[in-house]
Amino acid sequence: MPPPGGFEAVRYKRNLPFRGPSGLVILGAVTAVCAYGFYRVGMGNLERRELQREKVWSRIHLVPLLLAEGDRDAYRRQQAALEREKEIMKDVKGWEVGKSVYDGRRHRSVDTIVLV
Repeated sequence: MPPPGGFEAVRYKRNLPFRGPSGLVILGAVTAVCAYGFYRVGMGNLERRELQREKVWSRIHLVPLLLAEGDRDAYRRQQAALEREKEIMKDVKGWEVGKSVYDGRRHRSVDTIVLV
């Protein structure tokens, strides 16, 4: 027979320890981290766009300087070539320095400028 006063109550309730934040807290944290990441990506895109614009404008402003430098170099080389031709052909009678060896208009050199 049962003891006087009855048996002890059976413990059936689960006694689990707290295992971390809830799903809603984790979702909120992930959302906050993603929002911050997208903010940083947006700021990086703005900075990159500004640097690209600055590079383009610096190149635009450098083009006249580079063209003038190229023109000076071409002129210097042409004058040096004429001096070499004058020195080499000094013994040839009737030779005109810098004049084309072709007599007609059919054979002419074409001057081209390439802009990149």
